[in-house]
Amino acid sequence: MGRRRLAARASAGRGAASHRSAAARRRLGRTGGEVPLDRLTTRGRLAWLNAAGSRIGTSLDLERTAQELAEFTVPGFADGAAVDILESVLRGDEGSRWTGTGVPLMRAIAVSAVEELSSLEPTPVGETFVRAEEAHETLLHRYCLRQGRPVLVSRMRNDDFIKVAPTASAAEKMRAAGVHSYLAVPLIARGLLLGSVDFVRGPGTRPFSSTDLALAEQLASQAAVSIDNARLYGREREHVVTLQRTLLPRETPVTPGLRVQAEYAPPAGHHGVGGDWYDVMALPGGRTALMVGDVMGHGLPAAATMGRLRAVARTLMTLDMSPERVLARLDLATRDLEDEQVATFLCAVFDPADSTYTLASAGHLPPLLVDRQGSAEFVDVPVGAPLGAGVIPYDRIRLEVPAGGHLVMYTDGLVKSRHRDVDHQLKGLRSAAHGLAPEALESGGLFECAPADAARFDEAVLLVATTATAETTAAARTTASDGAADLREWPLPQEGRAASVARGLVTDQLAVWDLTELADVFELVVSELVGNALRYGNGPGMLRLLRGERLVVEVSDTGPDLPQIQHADLGDEGGRGLQLINMLCRRWGSSRTATGKVVWAEHDLPS
Repeated sequence: MGRRRLAARASAGRGAASHRSAAARRRLGRTGGEVPLDRLTTRGRLAWLNAAGSRIGTSLDLERTAQELAEFTVPGFADGAAVDILESVLRGDEGSRWTGTGVPLMRAIAVSAVEELSSLEPTPVGETFVRAEEAHETLLHRYCLRQGRPVLVSRMRNDDFIKVAPTASAAEKMRAAGVHSYLAVPLIARGLLLGSVDFVRGPGTRPFSSTDLALAEQLASQAAVSIDNARLYGREREHVVTLQRTLLPRETPVTPGLRVQAEYAPPAGHHGVGGDWYDVMALPGGRTALMVGDVMGHGLPAAATMGRLRAVARTLMTLDMSPERVLARLDLATRDLEDEQVATFLCAVFDPADSTYTLASAGHLPPLLVDRQGSAEFVDVPVGAPLGAGVIPYDRIRLEVPAGGHLVMYTDGLVKSRHRDVDHQLKGLRSAAHGLAPEALESGGLFECAPADAARFDEAVLLVATTATAETTAAARTTASDGAADLREWPLPQEGRAASVARGLVTDQLAVWDLTELADVFELVVSELVGNALRYGNGPGMLRLLRGERLVVEVSDTGPDLPQIQHADLGDEGGRGLQLINMLCRRWGSSRTATGKVVWAEHDLPS
């Protein structure tokens, strides 16, 4: 449990009851009766317990449930109440009977008191305290927790105060305030100890009686079940959030010409954790794949489905497939899932050579394009059916992004509201993005100023991709060997001398990059790639060379067939080109494009 959340309740811990009058302390309050609680009939006490059932445990929040317990009993039952929970329970462990020495470590969760006892010094909400070893044997709390039984001190004597107060100073404050009666009841649910609740009465009230003790036990038993339910729900939520974060990328790869910042935010409440995800993948040729998805539903099933869909999407993108083909394959994979889940998905592939995105959408909200001047507009991506709906094919668009522009991808949790429609929320998101500085936009500033931030009840993913500045873009697009960029692209002639031209271009560029030791290998590799394009692909198109984490060479053509490694006998004249590439390079591959295909090879850089 977050200590800041607990500490934030410290002032509220004294509750609205702290300002009620002494006369109100002796009234039932909930039923409006004037008769003190200890004088009510059996029917009246049952009505009081029934009222507790509707006012305690209104949410699956442990701290709020504990505060509701404290506030319900003040002033109708006691002048002051404090709820403490075992530290192990707050960490998500099961409750248990205490068998060790001393007193188990406990944390103050809720405090409530009437105005006349506002000078008391209970353990502040959110903090723990440890008593000295020599005081353990005299603590009344020790008996309550160890034996699992209530403790009643109807009329407190001078030596009783130090046995119930957290400090000597607090004991003196209790004595001075006129506290005269004390009652401690363990919080036990399903046979396991969760914590305890302490009650005190001050001037003008009767001492606690055996009737009060029986009533407090019943109340504590009811409240303990609500607290345990909140604990179990909180633990399940933590497990789902942990699984969710584990399935998301731990870091973003190097993305030439692009700067990517991505963030996942669980919902503010206890609901809504489940199937939102994002991914960033480096593709051959310096391209980058950006993906954002949202599985319908919440909880472990949605998180598990998200993990499977993300794995399939990564596998498909590894094949360097175009976004619309990835969506079509993902739709088939989603329909094969046993739980019949449906998901929205947005895929974008960035090419640094011309600063363009290729986008396709499966029922997802449109991305937001923000330029360097702060102008924000939604991208009109053709919206296909959600994954799993079985309605294909999908369409794509090609979008050129200005230098320094931002492409903002997100899930609906960023804008979803129970009170306003999606169109209104999207307008608010665009306005929020328009007023943000570029640095704030890249650092996740939309989480703070998005329309649904104040009452966000669903998880959200935010991914901001920023293209290179004008200077960097110009350097990347140039074909001159100035050494300023890591990406080069050249058109190749459509005749037999294309291999010679390609070898010369690659050798010269490697010399500029001070990588001449790789020149022999890449001369052979590029010769084989261009030769295949001439023989099987209607001639080569573009030659691309990228220096990033590794050195990548890529040749495009208009041929429809993807190359495969073949077995070559000793007498065969061909069939060994890809075998050589496979042996010389770290890896190689091919993928279809709108006009044909590209074949690429990747080699490690010298250490």
